[in-house]
Amino acid sequence: MVVLAKAELEQIALPAAAPPTADIRAVDLSAAPGAGRAAAARALVAACEEQGFFKVTGHGVPQELVRAVEAAAAGFFALPQAEKEGGAGEPVGYGCKQIGDGGDLGWIEYLLLCLTSAGTVPAASFPFSTLPCAAAAAAAASLSEPSSPLRELLEEYAAAVRRMACGVLELMAEGLGIEPADALSRLVADAESDNMLRVNHYPPAPRPEQQAGRLLTGFGEHTDPQIISVLRSNGTTGLEIAGRDGAWSSVPPDADSFFINVGDALQVLTNGRFRSVKHRVVVSSERSRVSMIFFGGPPPADKLAPLPQLLGDGGRSRYREFTWKEYKSSSHKGRLVDNRLCHFEN
Repeated sequence: MVVLAKAELEQIALPAAAPPTADIRAVDLSAAPGAGRAAAARALVAACEEQGFFKVTGHGVPQELVRAVEAAAAGFFALPQAEKEGGAGEPVGYGCKQIGDGGDLGWIEYLLLCLTSAGTVPAASFPFSTLPCAAAAAAAASLSEPSSPLRELLEEYAAAVRRMACGVLELMAEGLGIEPADALSRLVADAESDNMLRVNHYPPAPRPEQQAGRLLTGFGEHTDPQIISVLRSNGTTGLEIAGRDGAWSSVPPDADSFFINVGDALQVLTNGRFRSVKHRVVVSSERSRVSMIFFGGPPPADKLAPLPQLLGDGGRSRYREFTWKEYKSSSHKGRLVDNRLCHFEN
């Protein structure tokens, strides 16, 4: 249960606007090698250049698994607050209303897990924060509580989505004409990769806000710091993306597809050719929204800089070289809305 004081509710209140519906490009990942796959690669690159956001079909993630995870997550969030905060026997990281350490609030509760080659490890902080490397997380996993139905489902789901994310990144490399084929996907597939899974629950808005004709911020406007984010929700509206002109548009729900957005790290790797998309979640007063987001991040010690093949004729790099750990440490100091990449520009 999300409980906010009156002043906190005022802080996250938004005008009850009705933004236009976004036109989201769809990319079929099941296209066979040849002309169909080449066309899918071109469509994917175009979507990353235009919006930094698209959806994928033919992704290969079983719908039965998705439905089972959504049902298990909904069951967890329906538990009494004391049980959720105590873990209810589930070794997962739970948070409510506070998003990070910068003072941001939202009409939200969530589960947050660090993903490693050893499975899932609780992470009680926002993904911008500095998290343990895979070795430390694996050690923590060996000391954690026995596995549980929810954790097992989350691990199975995360593994399936990670495979799909790597496929998307390989198709992206193909569309960009860069080699080797795993130039991007290896950053997410490595045993040390800093991958995370976040399960967000946005309860219906409280009645006073409905009567006032306002909406609430579920998750404030931001870009994701990682390479790629893979999202799906339970068919409920609320996700909005900002265009290049700053205007917001509403993303229509899709029960069968996954939504992908470009993260800050991918913007750096492509030398700004792809742009990380600013997005937010506005709370619907009609029904709860449950969304699951896989964040694909590189190993903490990996150095990030524009790929040589994407520097262009002039060979000018828009960003200086830095490690993923350095970027996360810098990101952790600010607010959601802050432009984090400006500190790493040449």
